[in-house]
Amino acid sequence: MKKIYSFGLLALFILGIASCSPKSTESGQNEEMVENSEAAEEQEESRPSPLEIKDGQIAGKSFKIQYGSPAVKERMIWGDLVPYNVVWRTGANEATYVDLAEDMTVEGKSLAAGKYSLFTIPKENGAWTVIFNSEWNLEHGHFQYDEKNDVLRVEVMPTWEENSQERLSIDIESPGIVIRWEKLKLPITIQ
Repeated sequence: MKKIYSFGLLALFILGIASCSPKSTESGQNEEMVENSEAAEEQEESRPSPLEIKDGQIAGKSFKIQYGSPAVKERMIWGDLVPYNVVWRTGANEATYVDLAEDMTVEGKSLAAGKYSLFTIPKENGAWTVIFNSEWNLEHGHFQYDEKNDVLRVEVMPTWEENSQERLSIDIESPGIVIRWEKLKLPITIQ
C-alpha cells in the first residue's frame, strides 16, 4: 500500500511540474499567427485607401492585380493631387502590381510572365504612359520607383466620362484591364 501511495504522489508531482512548464512552440506560434492575422485585419480596416485584390483571366490566362483604392473626397485629382507628366503609382500606399501567370501582350508588345509594379504618367492632353516595372514589391509606391527597372512602356489614350467615380478601381475586363477614377477611364489592351 505504501508503494502505491508513493507512486501516486510521484505521478502527481510529475503532472504538477509538466503543467507549469511553458507552452509548446507550436501552440505559441498558432497564437502569434492569430494575433498577427487580427492585427492585419485591424490595419486593413483603418486604411483610408482600402487594399483591393482582383483575380481573373485575360484571354484564358490567369491575371491578378493588387492596389490601394483612394477616394476623390472632393479633391481635384488630375493635375493637382496626381500631377501631370510625373510618374504616379496608379493607386495609393504601396505600389500597384500585376501578376501574369503566362506571357501576354500589352498594347501589342510582349510582356513575360511574372510580377510587375504598374505606374502611369498622366498627361493633360494626349496618350498616357503605362509602365510595367520589375520592382513590384515597393512599399512606398512611386517614391521608390526607378526607371532603370522598367520592363515595358506603352502609350494608352484615356477617355473622360460624364459621371464621376469616387474610388479608384482597376478591373479585369475588355480589352484587358480598365482603370477608372473620378471621370477617367483608361482601357489597357492585354491579350
